[in-house]
Formats: sequence, structure tokens, C-alpha cells
Amino acid sequence: MVDDSRDSQDLPPFHWAEETWRGIVGQVRAGRRLAPDIWPDGARCAVALSFDCDHETFELGAGGRAIGRLGWGEYGRRVGVPRILDVLAHHDVPASFFVPAVAALIGPDEPRRIVEAGHEVGVHGWIHESNATLSAFEEREMLLRARATLADLTGREPVGHRAAHWDLSPNTARLVAELGFLYDSSMMADEDCYEIMIEGEPSGLVEIPVDWVRDDAVYLMFNRTPPTRPYTSPDSVLDIFRREFDGAFDAGGLCQLVMHPFVIGYRSRIWILDALITHARSRGKVWFATHEQIARHARAACGLESTG
Repeated sequence: MVDDSRDSQDLPPFHWAEETWRGIVGQVRAGRRLAPDIWPDGARCAVALSFDCDHETFELGAGGRAIGRLGWGEYGRRVGVPRILDVLAHHDVPASFFVPAVAALIGPDEPRRIVEAGHEVGVHGWIHESNATLSAFEEREMLLRARATLADLTGREPVGHRAAHWDLSPNTARLVAELGFLYDSSMMADEDCYEIMIEGEPSGLVEIPVDWVRDDAVYLMFNRTPPTRPYTSPDSVLDIFRREFDGAFDAGGLCQLVMHPFVIGYRSRIWILDALITHARSRGKVWFATHEQIARHARAACGLESTG
């Protein structure tokens, strides 16, 4: 017999009242799709390349202090990012780099160099912390501190947010919207952009969705805890990314990808980025854009400017 004196959410899920599971699901939802019919300059589809520059904060944000893992993160800054920037410059392609504030403070020249090269820098937490472990007050303070730090270092206030680990607390979307960010890129409810709904109400916040299938780390990353090892060859990763692009091109939609400098930045893997860009351009006219450019175009083309 169910003990009605207890909070419904303290019960096993099969005992939850309808208002409980509806309330959980309804906290943050995908609203109307923001899929433009037309991309700039007559492009058939849009490509949004992104790079999460976790670097040393991949270890620090989890509370770790292992010297070897800190060095692994440092590889991303010393080798991975310069290689990525070289490939992007060779193809004259802009991209978005999501940078934890502490990683930016450890190597302040990096976010400056990224912006000077014509790319976007977005917020990716203070120290790559898990939002689900924070109170609403703590999460708000981390967002404000991270944004201010990146603005001070680059001379441009970030307009985009990506939660570390793609881990959103019940407060994340509301805080990102309240603090005036243009877009979030942490959720997975679609392949095209959409407006985020918070407690059933449109927020005006654009979501540029991510997904594990479009993330290099899922296929190529080594980790001791939890124990994971690369299980997919670079050739197969290119094939997956290429199929994602081809699907977006055929549909006239958006292809969004996530890569990490300390994953994709090795000699045996950086060619994936080069080959993907080359393939995309071989299909026809494609709009390579930052996430900020994608969000602004989606808002304007779909009439969100008048509502949010």
C-alpha cells in the first residue's frame, strides 16, 4: 500500500502520481522548431562545428589532481587547439569553442587567439563542474563568473552556453535564459534548432542541440574511471560524421558536431576534421557558421525576434 504521507517523488517511480511525472518531464521541453527554409547565400545546409576546450578542467572539475591526467588535458591546449585552428584556417571555416573559465585562466592566450582568428568562444562552466551538484544560487554565480572571465580575456561577452558534461540541473535552462544568453547547446531533443520551453512557457532561448552520436569522445576517448577505451577507428568516426552531414544536406537542415582538442587533436585523428570539411564542400554550397551565427539566423528566419 502506498504511503501517501510521503512526497510522491520519494517513492519508487511506479508509485509516482501523474502530476509528479508530468511535472518532471515538463520542467524543460522542446518548443517550436527553428528550422530555417533558407540558409544564407543560397546554401543547401548549415554546418556548426564546435570544440570543447576542457583541458585541465576535465580532471579538476571532477575533483581530481592526477598529474598525468592534467598533462593529458594540457595536450589539448599545446597541440590540439593549434592543429584545429590550422585546419579551420586552411579551409577558411569559422567554429565555436566552449571553454571552462578556469581553463581560460590557465592559458589566457588561447581564448584570445581563438577570437582573433574569427571564431566564437562560449561558456562551458567555471571549472567543468557538474550543474546537478549545485544549488540554484551556486549555479547562477558560476555562470556569471565564467561569462565575466571570458569577456575580460577576449574583449567580447559570450552569448552561448554549453553545460559541462551536458549535465543540466532543474535550474540550468531558466538561469541561462534569465541571464540573457542567446542560445544553449547542451540538449538533445531534436537535430534542428528549437526554442526551449520552461515550465510550459516559451523562453526565447534558442537550443542548438547536441547528441552523443555527433561527439568524437564517445568513439575515441580513453578513460580510466569509468574504464573506457576507444572502440571505433578514425575511419569509422569520419563515416559516422559524414553520414550525419549527408543527412543534413539532403534535408536542407543543420549538421552540428562536437569535438575535443585532447581527443581529435592527435596526428592520427585530426585528418577527420579536414576530410569532413572537404567532403561537405564537395556536395555543394554549405554555410559553415559559428553557433552564434546559427542561433541568430534561426531566430530571425523563424520569427522568434518578435517573441523573445
